[in-house]
Amino acid sequence: MTNVTLAESYLEKAKVRLKMIKFLFEEKAYSDIVREAQEAVELALKGILRKIGVEPPKQHDVGYLLIEYRDKLPKEVADKVDELASISKWLRKEREFSFYGDVDFIPTQEYTLEDAQRAYSDLQTVIEAAEKVILQ
Repeated sequence: MTNVTLAESYLEKAKVRLKMIKFLFEEKAYSDIVREAQEAVELALKGILRKIGVEPPKQHDVGYLLIEYRDKLPKEVADKVDELASISKWLRKEREFSFYGDVDFIPTQEYTLEDAQRAYSDLQTVIEAAEKVILQ
C-alpha cells in the first residue's frame, strides 16, 4: 500500500468518526465524543504526514511534526499548522481521561456539552485541512 492510499484511508476513517460523533451527541456521550475526536484528529494528521512523505511515529500527538514540515504543506494549510498542532496536543491530553477516567475523574460526569462541541469543531477544522493536503 502506498503512502497516498494509506493517507486517503486515514482520512476516510477520520470522516467516519466524524459521522459517528453525531450519534454520540444524540446520546449525550460527551466523553466519548472527546475520545473519538482525538482518534480522528490523530488519523487525519497522520494522513497529512504520509501524504507529504513523512512516516508518522507510533504516538498520539504528531502536531509537532506538522510544525517541523510546514514548508511541505500548501500555504493555506501551512498557515493553520499552529492551530492544528494545538488541537492535537489538547486532545492528546484528554485521550486517556475521556476513555478511562480515574478514581476522582468520572468521564461521563466530567465532560460537558461545551467540551464535546469544542472537540467536534476542532475535528472539523483538522479534517478540512487534511482534505486540502490529501485530496489535492
